[in-house]
Formats: sequence, C-alpha cells, structure tokens
Amino acid sequence: MRWGIRQGLACALVATVVAILGACSRGTDRTDGNAGSIVLGISQIDTRLNWNAANMVSIRQAALAAGIELRVEDAHRSQENQVASLRSFVSQHVDVIALSPVVETGWELVLREIRAAGIPVILIDRTIEVSDESLYVSLIGSDFVEQGRQAGRWLLEHTRDLPGEIDIVELQGTVGSAPANDRKQGFAEIIATEPRYRIIRSQSGDFSRESGKRVMESFLQSEGRRIRVLFAHSDTMALGAIDAIEAAGFKPGSDILVISIEGSRRGLEAVVAGKLNVTVESSPMFGPQLIATVQDVVAGRPVPRHIVTRESVFSRDTAAEELPKRQY
Repeated sequence: MRWGIRQGLACALVATVVAILGACSRGTDRTDGNAGSIVLGISQIDTRLNWNAANMVSIRQAALAAGIELRVEDAHRSQENQVASLRSFVSQHVDVIALSPVVETGWELVLREIRAAGIPVILIDRTIEVSDESLYVSLIGSDFVEQGRQAGRWLLEHTRDLPGEIDIVELQGTVGSAPANDRKQGFAEIIATEPRYRIIRSQSGDFSRESGKRVMESFLQSEGRRIRVLFAHSDTMALGAIDAIEAAGFKPGSDILVISIEGSRRGLEAVVAGKLNVTVESSPMFGPQLIATVQDVVAGRPVPRHIVTRESVFSRDTAAEELPKRQY
C-alpha cells in the first residue's frame, strides 16, 4: 500500500502506519481476540463446499466467543496448497494448527517441520497415515468406518424381504481421502455377511454433485435395471445421482434405493421427499469441541487422541422432525 505522508505530519502518523501494517501482516481472515490471545491457523480443504462452510461457521463462532484469533487458508482441494499453508503458519508463529487433510498420505515431512517449530497440530474431520502418530495431538471428527457400517446395517435391515441378488453401485469420495477409504471399508464389512449383496460398480464422484451425476449416468448406461441400490459417500453426490436416475426414467427411493452419508439440509429434504431413503449424519458443527481442545493444548492439559462427534441416522420417519433444526 502506498502512503502519501507529508513531511510535517510524518511523526504524527508513525503510530497509525505501524498499527495498520501490523494488522495487515496478520492475514485477511481472522477472528479478533484480546491482545496476546491464542492464534489458531486452520488449513481447510475447500471453504466453498456446503459441509466445510458450515464447519467454518461453527469454528468461527466458537473462536469469537473464546477470544481466539483465526488465520484460515483455503486449500481448494490441493495437498500442495495445504503444505504451503502449513509452512506459512510456521513462519507466522501461530500457537496451534488445525488441519483438515485432503488425503491421508504425504504429510510426514511438513509435520516434522511443524513439530520442530514447537507448534501442536490438531486434525479436524479427517485422519492421516503417518509412521509417528505423535506428529499430531488429537483428531476431532466422525468415525467414518462406523458411518459406513451404519449405512450397511440400514440396507440389510430394510431389504431382507427382497428376493434375489442385491446389486449395489457405489459413489466414493475423493480418492485417497479418509472418508472415502473408511466409509467404503465399513459398508463392505457389513454387506460381506450376506453373499447376495454385491457392489458391482464403484467409482469416485469426488464429493461433487456434478461428478456424482456424471458417474451415475455411466453406471446406468452400463448396468441399467441391475442396479437395486446406490450407496453414495455424501448427500451432495447422492443428489447428483438422483438427477441422473430420474433423467433415465427410474424412480429414486423405490426403483433404486439411495443411501448416503452427510445429513445435510438438502439431504434431509430429499429423504422427506422420498428420493433419498436414508442419510447417515456426519456433522460439521464441532467448532466448540475444537476450540476447547485448542485451549487445553495451549494450557498443557491432556486431550483425547480421538474426539468423536455425536451423530444420528435419518430416514423418512425422523428426517422431517430434524429438518427445521438443520444448520447446514
């Protein structure tokens, strides 16, 4: 920024200029706290996504109430961007870093750099694969494997009376991500107990409505009426797939059962409308849990290795009651 400072006013404006430059150096996305407050750097996957946007609202509200300053970096779904953001947080000397990792692997080097700088790391929403788990202090988020199991249990319970083979197509999340890997694992574990339940096609829809629609279109073209169930790793992909199912002349929710994970407002609306049979909740509203954990870590108090968010399963008989309360 250029400053037009007259010579006679230079001394009078020094304090103002220093204050402004100091504020600018703190980044563009912050929640102001008191002087000397905790500074939390957050690397978020993509703040534009519905789930992540709700997650950031929850975190910002909790941080504001606690007087914690936030510095938020949007990775736009790029691990390379996230690594750069993490190194930037180190150079800014933040007190704690919260990381929502795009994928599970590839974090060892940068996390060792962060540990060498003496900055604790809290994982949010997603886990990672590292040889040394002391590289992060805690994980706050869902049990993705259990979410997959819950989806599988619902399917077995509600289709036991259907005759014949139950052919399933699966829309996975982002390749290599913890939600995609774990939800697939949990679902497969449950349906493996009944040989007639088979996943005949499985492909990533990258947690995108557009991709979910496109992949479902290809499933329908290749498998057609064989498909009896769609298991989507998110409401967002399920809604795109529902568009494709309807365009192909099938009725979602009856001709093809649709199961998803997320529990979003749009997902609950689809459940109420009978187009989505069930959605397993994956709540983003854990801001208070994160901020409390940050405060404990800074204070040197012990924290749990995994803090699991409270979640439910919503089918048509419960979705209508929950819908007015849904914040995302």
